[in-house]
Amino acid sequence: MTVRVPGHERLSLENGVSLILVPRRDVPLVAFSAVLRGGALGDPASRPGVASLVAGLLEKGAGERNAYAFADVVEGVGGSFGAGAGAEAITLRGQFLARDQQLMLELLADALLRPLLEEEELGDLAARQVELIKAAKDSDPAELIGTYGRAFLFGDHPYGRPVFGCEASLAAIDREDVRRYYEAQFGAERLILVLAGDIDCDLLARMADDSFSRWHRTPAPPPILPRPRAQAGRRVLLIDFPGSAQTYFWIGNVGVDKRYPRRAALDLVNTLFGGRFTSLLNTELRIKSGLSYGARSSFARGSVPGEFSLRSFAQTQNTGRALDLALRTLDRLRCDGVSRPMLDSALAYTLGQYPLGLETAADWAGMLAEIELYGLGRGYVDDYPAQLAAVEVPEAQAVIEEAFPPSDAVAIVAIGDAARIRGAVAEYGPVSQMALTSSEFSGWWASGDENRP
Repeated sequence: MTVRVPGHERLSLENGVSLILVPRRDVPLVAFSAVLRGGALGDPASRPGVASLVAGLLEKGAGERNAYAFADVVEGVGGSFGAGAGAEAITLRGQFLARDQQLMLELLADALLRPLLEEEELGDLAARQVELIKAAKDSDPAELIGTYGRAFLFGDHPYGRPVFGCEASLAAIDREDVRRYYEAQFGAERLILVLAGDIDCDLLARMADDSFSRWHRTPAPPPILPRPRAQAGRRVLLIDFPGSAQTYFWIGNVGVDKRYPRRAALDLVNTLFGGRFTSLLNTELRIKSGLSYGARSSFARGSVPGEFSLRSFAQTQNTGRALDLALRTLDRLRCDGVSRPMLDSALAYTLGQYPLGLETAADWAGMLAEIELYGLGRGYVDDYPAQLAAVEVPEAQAVIEEAFPPSDAVAIVAIGDAARIRGAVAEYGPVSQMALTSSEFSGWWASGDENRP
């Protein structure tokens, strides 16, 4: 398998914009990925969700176009345009026919430099996000368990805040919050702009310079993220969902960052542990025991370590058995490790999946923006297949010891009928409890005060 970063040009505008141009003339399309450093890091600690709402407003009117006119011109030429916030960046993505690339740049520059940020649109976006949260609580709390898990694990660290906000914060955010965020967090030196597809690099570079060269810089750099503190010992957050027939659970601790040097070995080991249907976790919790319809594990990796987590669910009466089995499977990984045949199986699976995410111009625009954001270098892509093939059992064992927590040092979150499962979850450590109906995703424990009752 050969997957290599395509030929590209990297330029810097005088005001600090990083511009990457990737010519790929296989189809008459141009894709963009515009990454603005900062994201939810710029949210006030008391009002998470501001960055998410600002991102949503970028496609709700800009320049001379209101929300309807902006959407209409994108749809009228068969293009796409969307924006969203993450923990460390706001990202805009889209794709247009090559003949419409000047319009594409005009819309992108309007969205970034001249967004309308209208109060009515803000109210609609916030109300819609509140309804999505309430709907998830009513019908599928599993969608939110990672948000509760991060809040419980990271506490007052920025990774603990819900990027999309909570019911309480979304109701409190006003246009002044949005305006302050935009003025402080949007500026030229924060922007990474990747344009990929059927392009003339010289022409598009001049067009991008015309569009962005007069943009001002931000008054201050993005906050520097502190390294989060790992969970020591076990503790439990019980989220009461009265009458629930199931318990949804999440088990996690601080993992590794984006620049972790054993990335290839990490991906192979996690594939074996909880990354595919035949993983150790899914085999134990679904295939052998029938306690769950599925179990998975994953790593969130940012500029500092994000979370390792595993998640699953079980019928209420099987809560204790399922938690026991999940924790025993984690212990088994740490005790028994993995074998050469297991690594070979994971290698074949991973090599088969990897190229599928790097096929189109849009895929490459996103990947090159990620490489630039985290300073990863082209070897992050070019060397990855060889790094996978070179993983041996000792390196896999080192990853298990470094990145996968022992079962007695994890944070556990369970969403279920507290009256029926409190005794079961209390076997795993001190229990904090909150209601699923709470308008926030964290309680007093988010402050890191371990001495409160």
